[in-house]
Amino acid sequence: MQVEWHVDRILIERARRGDRDAYEAIVVASSDRLYAVALRTLRDADAAGEALQAALVRIWQDLPTLRDPDRFDGWSYRVLVNCCRMQRRASRRIEARVEQADRVGSVGDCQTEIAARDELEHAFRVLPVDQRLTMVLHYYRDLSVLQIAEMLAISEGTVKSRLHAGRRAMRAVLDADARVGIGREESA
Repeated sequence: MQVEWHVDRILIERARRGDRDAYEAIVVASSDRLYAVALRTLRDADAAGEALQAALVRIWQDLPTLRDPDRFDGWSYRVLVNCCRMQRRASRRIEARVEQADRVGSVGDCQTEIAARDELEHAFRVLPVDQRLTMVLHYYRDLSVLQIAEMLAISEGTVKSRLHAGRRAMRAVLDADARVGIGREESA
C-alpha cells in the first residue's frame, strides 16, 4: 500500500523566505522518496546520490520562484528528473561497458530469479531517462497517468506514450537477449 506524502505548506512558505531550518525539515521529509526515484531511474546508488544532492541544492536555490507551494511535490520531482538527466549524461561519458558473463543453465529457482532480474535490469537500463522515470513513477510509486502528468508537467498522452514505448523497448531487448541466448545454446 502506497502512503501519500506531502510536505507541509507552512514549511514550504518558510523555506521560500530563506528559513534554513524549514528547508532542513523539508529535506528530511523528502530525501528518502526522492532518492528511491533517482535510484530506480539511474540504477546506480552513487549516481542516484549525486543526482539527489544536485536536486536538493537546485530546489533550495529555486524555491523562491515556486509560485504555488501546493505543487511542491510535482515540482521537486521535475527538478530531480532534470538532475537525473544531467547525471546520466555525465555518467555516459565516463561509463565503461562491462560484458555480462555468459549464463549457464539454471541450477535452481534462486538462480533463475536472479537471471530474470538481471535480464529485466539490462532491458531497463536501455531506456531513455524520461521513459525510465515514467515507468518508475507508474510501477514503483504506483502513481496514475494523471498524477504523473501533473507531476512532470506533461500531457497524459505523453505519459501513456512513454509507458507504451518503454514497455515495447524493454520487450524488444528481452526478445533480442533471448534470441542471442538461443543462438549460444544451439552453437554449443
